[in-house]
Order: sequence, then C-alpha cells, then structure tokens
Amino acid sequence: MPDDLREGRIVIVGASLAGLRAAETLREEGFTGSLTVIGDEPHPPYDRPPLSKQVLLGRMAADAAALPMRRDPDAEWRLGVRATGLDPVGKQVLLADGESVTYDRLLIATGTRARPWPNADEAALDGVFTLRTRDDAGRLTERLAAGPRRVLVIGGGFTGSEIASACRERGIEVTLAERGPGPLVGALGGTLSMLAAGMQRAHGVDLRCGVTVTALRGNGRFTGADLSDGSHIDADVCVVAMGAVRNTEWLAEAGLAAGPRGVACDAGCRAFNMYGIVTDDVFVAGDAARFPHPLFEYQMLSLEHWGNAVTQAEVAAHNMVSPEPARRPHLAVPVFWSSQFGLNIKSVGVPTFSDQVVIAQGSLDERRLVAVYGYRGRITAAVTVNMAKWLEYYQGLIETAAPFPPGPGAADGRPLVAAFPIPSNVPDPKGLFHGPTVALTGYLPDRRLTVVRPAD
Repeated sequence: MPDDLREGRIVIVGASLAGLRAAETLREEGFTGSLTVIGDEPHPPYDRPPLSKQVLLGRMAADAAALPMRRDPDAEWRLGVRATGLDPVGKQVLLADGESVTYDRLLIATGTRARPWPNADEAALDGVFTLRTRDDAGRLTERLAAGPRRVLVIGGGFTGSEIASACRERGIEVTLAERGPGPLVGALGGTLSMLAAGMQRAHGVDLRCGVTVTALRGNGRFTGADLSDGSHIDADVCVVAMGAVRNTEWLAEAGLAAGPRGVACDAGCRAFNMYGIVTDDVFVAGDAARFPHPLFEYQMLSLEHWGNAVTQAEVAAHNMVSPEPARRPHLAVPVFWSSQFGLNIKSVGVPTFSDQVVIAQGSLDERRLVAVYGYRGRITAAVTVNMAKWLEYYQGLIETAAPFPPGPGAADGRPLVAAFPIPSNVPDPKGLFHGPTVALTGYLPDRRLTVVRPAD
C-alpha cells in the first residue's frame, strides 16, 4: 500500500449505485491514483427503483434509467465481466474472462441479484420472469404491453407488491401468492400488512396468502401454477419476486467473513476476515455489506436500500483515502420508500427490530397514518403512509433513543390515535416468500471456524 493513501491502485467490484458514488467520492477526496470499476452487466450504472415503477408502467424506457454522474470519476470501466475470485495475498481480483486486476485497496459493492425459482426447468419456461436488472425490466415490460390475460406474482414483498400494482394500473388481471399471512408482513409487521392486503384487494388483486406455489406448469411456455391448497392459477406471465441473493459467492475462498447475509465489516466499512480481524485494504458498501449499528444493539444490519448504498459508499471511499484519525463511521439510520396502489409508504429505522407498534397519527381507515415501532421501551422505527412530512421528526426520536410509545401530541399537537400499543407481529422470514428489506443479522460473521488440535 502506498505511503500516501491518495495514490496507488483502487479497484471497485460492482458497477452499481454504490460503486459509482464511491468512485466519484474518491476523486472528490483527492485520490489521484488509478481507479478501476468492474461490473458483470454490460451497462453503465443505472437506477433500480424506477424499474418496478415507471418502467413497468411504460412511462420510462428501461435504458433511460442511467444514473447521472456528479463528476467524471476518471475510471477504467470493465463492464460485462464478472469477478470470480479474490486473491488477498497477491491482491488480485480474478475475472471470468481469465484476466486479473491488481489492487492496493479494494471496495466490494457487488450488491444482490433476484432469487430465482428453485426448479430450473420451470424457471426456464417462456413467460417466467424475475425483476432486478435493466434487462429484466425491459423484457417484462414488453410482455406486459402485449396484454396477458393474467399475471401471477410469487412473493408479497415490496417488489412483488409494486409489480402487482403496475399490472392493475395497466388493467391486467393479477394474482399475488404469498406464503406468509399477508403482503409486506416481513418488512412492516402484521398491522400495516392488513392495510396493504386491503388496498390490494380493493384494487382488484386476487390475493392468496398462507399458500405456497408448488409447481409452475407449461410445455415450453408458462400456462399456470399449482398451489398448496389444491387450487390452480391459469396465467400467461409469472414474476418470481422471492427476495434477493447477495453476490458473495465469488469470495468463498478469499478468507473474508462473507456469506449469504453479506460481507461483515466494521462501522468504517472495513471488511472482517474469517478470524474476525479487520482488514485495512478491503472495504465493503451497499447491499452486500453487513455492518454494526449502535442504535440497534450493535447487531449487524443488512440493507437493500438506495439511500444506504449512497451514504455507505461515501463513507467507505472517504476512509479508503484517509488516515486512521480522520476516518468516520457509517451511522445513517435506514430509510426507504415504496409507491403502490395509491399509497406512498416511507420508513425510517428498522421496523422488524420491534415488539410493539402504535398508530401515532392518522388511521388505517383513512389510509393516512404514522405507525411507530418500539422495542423494550424505546422507539426503533416509524412508517408513514401518505404522511411523509412527519418522517424526519420520528427519525430524530429514533436517533435519540426516545421512549416508546411517543408522548401524546408528540408530533402535531394531537393525542395518539391508538390508546395502547399492540404487538408488531413480525414473523420469522423463513415462513415467507419475501423478507425484510432491512434485517438484523446477529453479531457473528457467516464463516465459522473449527479449530483442530493434534492429539498428544
């Protein structure tokens, strides 16, 4: 590693939102060395949130979702080639085309990919889709524009619900199958899941909860699916929205604390190795990262959020080119949003880190509300539905570990709507087709060691 951290060779694996913002920040921080960005897709970095919203509705072309650059990062872009391995001793990233790229410091920003349907033959049927990439969105939009009779969406998380919303806005019949008790329950708990279920049914969604899809049917082309309750759904299109898989397999032999939940790192974005020792030349940011947060008992957080990708990438880039005393932690409170079925849903904090919830403003009947979540007597999250202006206020309560429930008239001078908190009813994600977009993943790295001592 060079004596001057603003020189040398930095490689970013992941031509994503996090990768782009990190590259820009490195230059803004004064890095003058060589910078290489590696991405498995052939496209420059693009914005993913519009893919399940404006693109599916035909209001934006998939190739129009490119991310604007704040400045030219003066980087070598290696696009359309996948990283297949990491040699931390030789400090090389191994690529699928047989080449390798040498680094002094490395940023892992490989993000996630859509979880595929587990039966490969059924997943290969014409008409079965996932939605994660720009190309995914383009193909699905084209099929929706052709006017299918019915679309089957498997998974009631945010992506699945947004796809169902787009289908109904296009006038397409849609069935949504969710293994759990309701849509969004894995992310928001039982109370707001009831609101989401009511909205979906009010907009004509054939919502099937508490069932699994046992088989996708078709002879080369998808024609329908069998459900665990014995029923059958006839449909022309199936969208598998069963959550995401973190892209960490390429690190399997790298000796890092990397696994299905992400790459474990400290608050300064430095990756841990499998012995729990922090590295000083490998950093991680975005959806692939697991990092500790003091507001949530220092448990490791895994996020799939746009805002987190940006702020964590900026912190990682700053720390990569800064001496130890000038480094800073990534302590941003998670924030995300979704637009579906006429609802503008925004969240701050970790709703799944809760045991109770209270409707602090508005009501379920009005479809305008603020739900505040608590755990062991302090506020840990808030979710607004068509009342986004209050989000910043509740973020302040979360950041100061304010007591739960919030006091009467805490926000707008009116008493709490619900007199008493109720259980937040956050289910075990193992029983769902979808999981939380922000999850607490414990304190330990995924990689476990077995110490073998020779016999005397």
